[in-house]
Amino acid sequence: MSLHGSKLFHRLTTTKQISGVDEGILPTCEKGLKHMPAINTAMKLPRRQFLRLAALAIGVPAMSRMAGAQAYPARPVRVFVGFAAGGAPDIAARLMAQWLSERFGQQFIIENRPGAGGNIATEAVVEASADGYTLLQAGLQNAVNATLYTRLKYNFIRDMAPVASITHENYCMEVLPSFPASTVAEFIAYAKANPGKLNMASPGNGTGPHMAGELFKIMAGVDMVHIPYRGSPPALTDLLAGQVQMMFSPMSSSIEYVRGGKLRALAVTSAVRSEALPDVPAVAEFVPGFQASGWFGICAPAKTPAGIIDRLNAEINAGLADAKLQARFADLGATAFAGSPADFARHIAAETEKWGKVVRAANLRAD
Repeated sequence: MSLHGSKLFHRLTTTKQISGVDEGILPTCEKGLKHMPAINTAMKLPRRQFLRLAALAIGVPAMSRMAGAQAYPARPVRVFVGFAAGGAPDIAARLMAQWLSERFGQQFIIENRPGAGGNIATEAVVEASADGYTLLQAGLQNAVNATLYTRLKYNFIRDMAPVASITHENYCMEVLPSFPASTVAEFIAYAKANPGKLNMASPGNGTGPHMAGELFKIMAGVDMVHIPYRGSPPALTDLLAGQVQMMFSPMSSSIEYVRGGKLRALAVTSAVRSEALPDVPAVAEFVPGFQASGWFGICAPAKTPAGIIDRLNAEINAGLADAKLQARFADLGATAFAGSPADFARHIAAETEKWGKVVRAANLRAD
């Protein structure tokens, strides 16, 4: 709709109307007819009837968009996850997809596209139609990748439309029970005595656990070798097998191993202790100022209709207010992170700036 048309539609919907047509719009439409001689000579409709039809036509595009948003979704929706099934992003996505499927009466289907720190899935969504039927489970890695990768085919902030944040999630600093350190202080001492000899697993380059590890290395002054995997499940498999010595793991992926005694949680990465593991200290108790948490949310291709984004945001926030879903997330060490699309956009921008500084300080590059 043109700017002139937008003004007319605004007046049509906000000012006094006579016989269904705004008084103020009549002179404007009449003036426009002077530039349409073919219509003036061909049309035989009474003046007010014709102007009423013209005024209504102005509102058709907006009404069509509203109707389209109300009819959404008319078919299954795909939600791309950039990591393997069973990892923290996948778990959070499936919990929310189940909620949305029930609320909308259409299936929200998880499609795992692991690789390149989530870039493969992100690129697929960037290139998809902006119709609300292809969504991305976004996360901290998207904020990191903006600096970590120098040859991305997209600009995340420009090419994606934030829909809704979902959860904040803490990480656990984990080792095997047989590891010769039972506290963060002991771990730091051991790492300093064995520089470059400890392997640190992560779900992939640029992921939240990777960045938590890099921040820990900087702040604690230790040297560990980063070993990236394609998701948390294979990384945890090697940690349990002793192929790597430690990992900052998403709590949702590994909390049952900790509770079952198969892994030792030295600390959590939140600023304070987690309710899910209240006996486990925070890294900040040993390394003052340390804090690192992941987050997940839903994004859509840029130019996705605002009505669709608003509907998705409303239903996601309804889920985050649901006591049962909140409890499910809490049991996995995650907390609800509700907000508007604008709130989520501001969060993404702030995280992009924050972790960009860590990437540059650690001199990291993934391509």
